[in-house]
Amino acid sequence: MDTDIDLDIEGVTESSWSIISLLASCLMVFGGVVPYIPQYQEIQRTSNTDGFSTRVCLVLLVANILRIFFWFGKQFEITLLLQSLVMILTMLAMLHLCCSVQTASRIVTKQHHFTDFDLRYFWSWSHTEDYLLFCFSFTVLCAFITFLFLDTVLFVETLGLLAVLIEAMLGVPQLIQNFQNRSTQGMSIKMVLLWMAGDIYKTAYFIIKETPAQFWLCGIMQICIDIAILLQVFFYGQGAHVKYG
Repeated sequence: MDTDIDLDIEGVTESSWSIISLLASCLMVFGGVVPYIPQYQEIQRTSNTDGFSTRVCLVLLVANILRIFFWFGKQFEITLLLQSLVMILTMLAMLHLCCSVQTASRIVTKQHHFTDFDLRYFWSWSHTEDYLLFCFSFTVLCAFITFLFLDTVLFVETLGLLAVLIEAMLGVPQLIQNFQNRSTQGMSIKMVLLWMAGDIYKTAYFIIKETPAQFWLCGIMQICIDIAILLQVFFYGQGAHVKYG
């Protein structure tokens, strides 16, 4: 009888942990989208993109495309692969909104395109299609190089390190833009706070799940950059009329 009870308890415990693990995985996949919701709403409300650096999108697109190819060389958790796909779609949605708002506001007086190959206007293109074309071209290039060197351990490890280092720089474009503007006006404070919450969560997740060291090192770097951006809010706040939300 005692054996049956012990087995039942073990079964319930395993079931509970399975549910918790599933919820944690879902949070990893979709949680990265949450910080951009308040920024998306802020841009929609003000019809102004000045406070948001679209180079944040560049960093995340490049990092997640590289991470997907890293998975082919070193198959880590499928959860992290799905997270990359969701984040790529999210960044494309942010770019689409920014292009739409700039066109409607007539901020863009001259059309710039990816196919112009003019470095002066890199990542300052006029249409969403230009960003899609860049992503497609970059993906094809990465696929070709990965196909050639997939069996090389050094290449695979370097690819993974490059992916997470670029992702660790996520907040740097926003940090630089705030410094140049001497203001955080137009930047959603909620977005940065959610960045930090997400970075703390995913760093703990990486450590618990024993993912490759590249991942949790990336998380620690991102937390440090989040803190730096929040310090900018403190220093620039009084004279910048910062909008919370």
